[in-house]
Amino acid sequence: MRTFTLIWLGQLVSTVGTQMSDFALVLLAWETTNSATALALVGFFYGLPQIPISLFAGLWVDRFNRKQLMMLGDEIAALSTLTIGALYLTNSLLIWHIYLAAGINGGFGQIQRLAYQTSVSLIVSPAQYTRANSMNSAVHYGSSIVAPAFAGFLYPLIQLPGILLIDLVTFGIAITTLLFVHIPQPPPPEKSGSIIRQLTFGLRHVWTRSELRALIVITALFWFFHDLGEAIYEPMILARTNGDARVLASTATAAGIGGVTGATILSAWGGPKQRIKGMLIGFMGAGLSKAVFGWGRSPLIWLPAQFCSSLNFPLLGSSESALWMETTKPEIQGRVFAANDLVIQMVSALAALIAGPLADQVLEPTMRSPSMLNNPLGFIFGTGPGAGSSMLYVLCAIAMLTIGIISSALCQKASPFL
Repeated sequence: MRTFTLIWLGQLVSTVGTQMSDFALVLLAWETTNSATALALVGFFYGLPQIPISLFAGLWVDRFNRKQLMMLGDEIAALSTLTIGALYLTNSLLIWHIYLAAGINGGFGQIQRLAYQTSVSLIVSPAQYTRANSMNSAVHYGSSIVAPAFAGFLYPLIQLPGILLIDLVTFGIAITTLLFVHIPQPPPPEKSGSIIRQLTFGLRHVWTRSELRALIVITALFWFFHDLGEAIYEPMILARTNGDARVLASTATAAGIGGVTGATILSAWGGPKQRIKGMLIGFMGAGLSKAVFGWGRSPLIWLPAQFCSSLNFPLLGSSESALWMETTKPEIQGRVFAANDLVIQMVSALAALIAGPLADQVLEPTMRSPSMLNNPLGFIFGTGPGAGSSMLYVLCAIAMLTIGIISSALCQKASPFL
């Protein structure tokens, strides 16, 4: 775990800087457009290039040096951050620049994440898979605690350029940690068959394995509804609070505390022996908590609900990752994991694409009527700004809960993982 922990620390610092920049850009985009669609499109353009790149990324990760690919991802992200800062300082930054930067970061970030993910099984023992993945969850949620708080406090003082400068420093720390570690390389794959067969190897491998096929279908459904709701989470909070960045930051911090708590418990525990059950319990817990969050209209409901929601994600995410690791040989993990990423990214991009227009053009206008006759759901979700987004968020949460319940019932009858 020593090598893994050093890399993990570098990624933790870098993720804090990246989330500070993301938070500042969200505030800037909302101030500029006041549109849920504009914010959802940031997520859409972040995920869009990951779809074609995933086809090649798996082959590259299995064939080339994974440490160098991780460093390349950080370097490109740093260059993108520097460009956004330069555009802002010259009063040239437009919303499409943010979309373009999101696309570049998403594409190269996919290569970096895949190289990091496939390196875990080469660094730690199989018994530590769940623990290592729970520590990776702590990177995301730990940064969610401090990044919004730091960005919310510093944004009025140093503005966007100062926060982007902090992000650049954290990229340097992440790259430096990688310079001093050794990551083993599996044997490169044989160059057999056409390029199409090589690129589609992961998809074909998953589809011929019944347990992997079932896993990818279940998780794709879950993440579609999760990302559909998540795409309108920030505009829903900002609309409900008249653009109060402090409330948005506090909900992000609550999510971070919940995620770190869950990751800490899971790291100490080691995770369930039957990992499919851990994943599905996490599905149900997250869905139930998010339903309560969506029904809430104030931080008194949002903060504890967000804490409880994030408490489940280290369990479900670590269990899912461990399932993929233990059923896939290291020398083909790049292509197989990329196949899984490709499917999830396609459903996530679809969710991000439809969430904003669905909220802005359909549900928000529908929920504005104060009349109970014209709007019978107004009693549940309210009738002010954000009510339509709230309804969409709750429906997505109920779908997540349902997927967990149905999948759990099916697994009781027959599951290749049990």
